Amino acid sequence: MDKIINDSGWRGSRDLWLDAAYEVLLEAGVGSVKIQVLAKTLNLSRTSFYWFFKDREDLLEALVARWRDKNTGNLIGQSEAYAETVTEAMLNVFDCWLDSSLFDSPFEFAIRSWALQSSDIQDEVRKADTQRLEALSRMFLRFGWSQEHADVRARTIYLTQIGYISMQTQEDKAVRMDRIPNYVEIFTGRLPEQREMDRFRARHTDKK
Repeated sequence: MDKIINDSGWRGSRDLWLDAAYEVLLEAGVGSVKIQVLAKTLNLSRTSFYWFFKDREDLLEALVARWRDKNTGNLIGQSEAYAETVTEAMLNVFDCWLDSSLFDSPFEFAIRSWALQSSDIQDEVRKADTQRLEALSRMFLRFGWSQEHADVRARTIYLTQIGYISMQTQEDKAVRMDRIPNYVEIFTGRLPEQREMDRFRARHTDKK
């Protein structure tokens, strides 16, 4: 988060307020995402908020848009990324599970928790689920699977990962990395080639 400067007239920025709302959402849930709470957290005046957002609902819509653009957008992008083999394509998708800059699992959990309280957010989550599943299905269709098999494989991949997130599974990164070749084989029916795994591991050597 940017450093706060308490000079007269400093109002922060749209991203600063949105980042603060994101942190509160993850830590305490949507009920705690309130303008006064954020103003106190940022040490800014409550009126400063209105320079960047119309009201609290506008802020909440911006949070949903951030989640949609990052998690859904990147998952679809990774499923469509160039790959010579289906196993390489699968590893492209797995980048999302190991790189928080591509897919934010705590954010996903927070949005899904929020959806339990809001029918509008539930609709957003269902829409995202549909878009993500369709993208994963298209990935298999590119490599020759039938529509039925592509759909089932997409669901197997996606529901497994959402299960990880919903259960807040804590798994050592090295352990998960060792399991990935077998996950790829289960999801695609083929083991990834060593060179594919080497490239995948290299991409995540320094990722947290």
